[in-house]
Amino acid sequence: MQEPLWVFGYGSLIWDPGFPVAERRIARLDGWHRSFCMRSIHHRGTSENPGLVLALDRAEGESCTGVAFRVAPGHEASTLFALRERELVSSAYLEMTLPITTESGALDAVAYVIDPDHVQYCHLDHEEQARIIAQACGGRGRNCDYLWSTAAHLAELGIRDPDLDWLAERVRALT
Repeated sequence: MQEPLWVFGYGSLIWDPGFPVAERRIARLDGWHRSFCMRSIHHRGTSENPGLVLALDRAEGESCTGVAFRVAPGHEASTLFALRERELVSSAYLEMTLPITTESGALDAVAYVIDPDHVQYCHLDHEEQARIIAQACGGRGRNCDYLWSTAAHLAELGIRDPDLDWLAERVRALT
């Protein structure tokens, strides 16, 4: 296991990491983008009424800005266990160690990316995403709350994501 252990957050990990954090840094992951491209059948939807959650989707020439978390020393194994329980519940995510860039330099971080061959992977236009997010609810709550919390925390950090901002406003109009 790598020490120190860094984890890249781009969605709910930003505002709810669920593990002891020793340090946070704004970070950029090149070659990937944040996207509502995963149908959620557990946390923000159900099998009968799937919601949508964010995933890192491979995209040449693009990048995703998020937060790099350095796991508190001594909590590396328990953090990976907890993250795997949370993120790999349906095997739609793949756990990867990827190079990220921070203002303090480059480092490697664990990140959860979408498996493009998984049945939960989808590409929907923004209007369809908004309609789904506005009405879905799962084991961790309403899909719209997930969107709004992520958008608000990105804004607090000064991270611009025009797609998320548009979705947040559109979902507010629909609910």
